[in-house]
Amino acid sequence: MSSAKKRVIISACILGKFCRYDGKTKEISAVEEAYKGWEIIPFCPEAPLFGTPRERINVVDVDGEHRIITDETEVDVTERLRGEIKRFCKEHSDVDAIVLKSKSPSCGYGTTPILDRDKNELKKGNGIAVDIFLKNYPNTPILDENHFLDD
Repeated sequence: MSSAKKRVIISACILGKFCRYDGKTKEISAVEEAYKGWEIIPFCPEAPLFGTPRERINVVDVDGEHRIITDETEVDVTERLRGEIKRFCKEHSDVDAIVLKSKSPSCGYGTTPILDRDKNELKKGNGIAVDIFLKNYPNTPILDENHFLDD
């Protein structure tokens, strides 16, 4: 039996990192507490690419495909984010759990607003990282911070 620590990917903003688009954090100490004794791997694909603070991004349905588009300048950054997330997955190929930030265009799991080109919400869906994580970590449970909050 291996004595290696279990490994968990957690959205960096939940861990108290000031990496959100607005330069703030969404720290939730209950998440880190739940994984005490685990190796915690912070995850934020946006900050290394675009800096902090930065322009907000959205998931936009473009002809049936979900694209990541900057809010004000309307630049499509989908491929840059995919590349960063895939690089992260290669670097961290073996994990036991994933906890992501709900509603995030990168990390939301079924909670991210999917917009049309006029920024009207069409439905809720996944952020770009979730779909890549589901392929790269098919047997790994994915939760969001709401799982750790009291009602």
